[in-house]
Amino acid sequence: MPFGLTNAPAMFMDLMHRVMREYLDRFVIVFIDDILIYSGTREEHEGIYEPVLQTLRDHRLFAKFSKCEFWLPEVRFLGHVVGATGVAVDPEKVRAVIEWPTPTTVTQIRSFLGLAGYYRRFVQDFSKIAAPMTKLIKKNAKFDWNEECEHAFNTLKQKLTTAPVLALPETGKDLVVYTDASKVGLGGVLMQEGRVIAYASRQLKVHERNYPTHDLELAAIVFALKIWRHHLYGVRFELFTDHKSLKYLFTQRELNLRQRRWLEFLKDYDFSLEYHPGKLTWLRCFEP
Repeated sequence: MPFGLTNAPAMFMDLMHRVMREYLDRFVIVFIDDILIYSGTREEHEGIYEPVLQTLRDHRLFAKFSKCEFWLPEVRFLGHVVGATGVAVDPEKVRAVIEWPTPTTVTQIRSFLGLAGYYRRFVQDFSKIAAPMTKLIKKNAKFDWNEECEHAFNTLKQKLTTAPVLALPETGKDLVVYTDASKVGLGGVLMQEGRVIAYASRQLKVHERNYPTHDLELAAIVFALKIWRHHLYGVRFELFTDHKSLKYLFTQRELNLRQRRWLEFLKDYDFSLEYHPGKLTWLRCFEP
């Protein structure tokens, strides 16, 4: 395949997915020309090299031996370090964020938030922390880099340098979701056996700022379930909210159109909705 063609990466990615279709999400992950082979034990690992290499041979695809690594306890993949203990931020990639100079233009702010945002699942309340900077990239906003922006800029750097190792979800073990909402944004934490798998957050849209508290808390639940659909769909899990009335959501008769639409969405999931008072204080124990 010639280099430089606009659709070359997409075409090659499609080819590799068709070649490795039988093994994808079982013990192989493919991203363009990177093939990651993984397993839970050494014994499992011994048996999966051969079918992968044989598949490449059958399709006349060649892997350069000098660029291959085998039997690694942890591996750097797409800006992350993946190992037996979980997923961590790649220190080499984070260094670029840490050394980023103070932005002086809107373009530089967008670039910084784009790079830092790649690791947002490692940072609790990412959108809330970044809010002062995101205000400056809105259309017709006046560029005024103040102390609040500087604090947000440095806080994100600090959070990324101390980002926790996120657990890898294990099939068959119970998942737990905690959600929260405020007049600033929505957030959630996905956990399994007391370990954080991922954080998620976003700022409120303009029209959402007029929502009552009940709807904001419900919006946070819908947001979390959409973000983690690939983990939650088809499995039983617990969902905790600090808004007590939501416990009785499915038995309420008088709902507005927005609530009815969200309720139909929630019916696709198998979960128990629980009230957890003081949830935010408890979650701080898991902040990096």
